[in-house]
Amino acid sequence: MHWTEIAGFITGGLCVWLVVRQNVWTFPIGIANNIFFIVLFSQVGLYAEAGLQVVYIGLGLLGWWWWLRGGSDRTRLVVRDTPSWAWPAAIIAIGLGTWALHWLLTNFTDSTVAGWDAVTTTMSLVAQLMLSRKWIGNWVVWIVADVIYIGLYASKGLWLTSVLYAVFLTMCVVGLRQWRAARAAPDATPVPEVEVVRS
Repeated sequence: MHWTEIAGFITGGLCVWLVVRQNVWTFPIGIANNIFFIVLFSQVGLYAEAGLQVVYIGLGLLGWWWWLRGGSDRTRLVVRDTPSWAWPAAIIAIGLGTWALHWLLTNFTDSTVAGWDAVTTTMSLVAQLMLSRKWIGNWVVWIVADVIYIGLYASKGLWLTSVLYAVFLTMCVVGLRQWRAARAAPDATPVPEVEVVRS
């Protein structure tokens, strides 16, 4: 077990706990988590997952801004239902992204899990973008992706990371429930007042 896996475990768990609570500090913690996982995944040949972490850093910065200033009149975002147009767009994006990444991984790397690596990578990108807009549907996509991730990481001997994603799965179910409650009664779920210039 490498120190980067332990660091990824700690920062990853903290990041998801913060996002369940709608705390904007999820973004800087998430970016630290991305850096640890870039190193870890590169070492075990999960190249799409390593590349995904780089994209996460960009999405984390964008999400950080959106959560603080992305609402109407540049106010904080509030939890919202996923727009109806977003679901078919997400399915198409996941399908095309999986096909493209699978082709790249098969032809240009020594990946032994190209299909699973591709589908989880694409699903995670879609989920992260939805999370950055505070769309409730992000939790549904994360739940499906996490189920696949648990088996994928176990197959690579990343047992601590596999356990982490089992924890993520549980937290995603909690997050889905809490965000639905926040959407139904927005005044009941305060968003921490964190003025900062944040996967």
